[in-house]
Amino acid sequence: MSKDFKVIGAGLPRTGTMSMQAALNQLGFRCYHMQEVPRVPGHLEMWNDIVVEEASPDWDTLFEEYQATVDAPACFYYRELLEKYPEAKVVLTVRDADRWYESIMTLLRTVKPLRPIGIIIPRVGRFMKLTDDLIHKFISSANDRESYLQAFDRHNAAVQRNVPADRLLVFHVQDGWEPLCEFLQCPVPESDPFPHLNEGSATIKAKMKEFFFTARVKAVLLLIGLGVLGMLAWLFMR
Repeated sequence: MSKDFKVIGAGLPRTGTMSMQAALNQLGFRCYHMQEVPRVPGHLEMWNDIVVEEASPDWDTLFEEYQATVDAPACFYYRELLEKYPEAKVVLTVRDADRWYESIMTLLRTVKPLRPIGIIIPRVGRFMKLTDDLIHKFISSANDRESYLQAFDRHNAAVQRNVPADRLLVFHVQDGWEPLCEFLQCPVPESDPFPHLNEGSATIKAKMKEFFFTARVKAVLLLIGLGVLGMLAWLFMR
């Protein structure tokens, strides 16, 4: 991250963070999101070190190409980022707690069928494990509604308690451009509506396919290769 880093997204996943990423990108703040983790070389490994091994984060390396961040994993480290970048502002995206819980459950149900790919492609498995580690460490290790809802309220309350009021915007994506642009001191994009990206199961599947397509191809090629090797070994041993 550079000295030009401007926005720390402290909102939990499934609070409109895809819409917020698109909005911040549109305002000129290149924005980091969980979907960047498997895309950018080395980032999956660095986040694993931070989350699991509790290594000291190298924020400058992780975010050197970005001016903002939203969603996991960074939202769980908003205090560390705020300390390192005292000029940055914090946006806490929020939504109805019950709808947030249902959205999280939709995400987990949608991803579940893709988990077997991780057995064949280790990188996919590591990404899945990072997701599990984040949920267990920062949200809940218990798989029940009440513990998730408590974690949601606890996180939002902690952000509002820990971040100075003049540096914090509590934001619903339905609020649109005006409060966000006023907070960030940016002109409102008059000709462009605020992006409202659908984060339902169809969007999740599309994003997962975008990441896992290459992995699936690799898996098929690996299986074909193993089959060929097996056949060659059988012919050799005859």
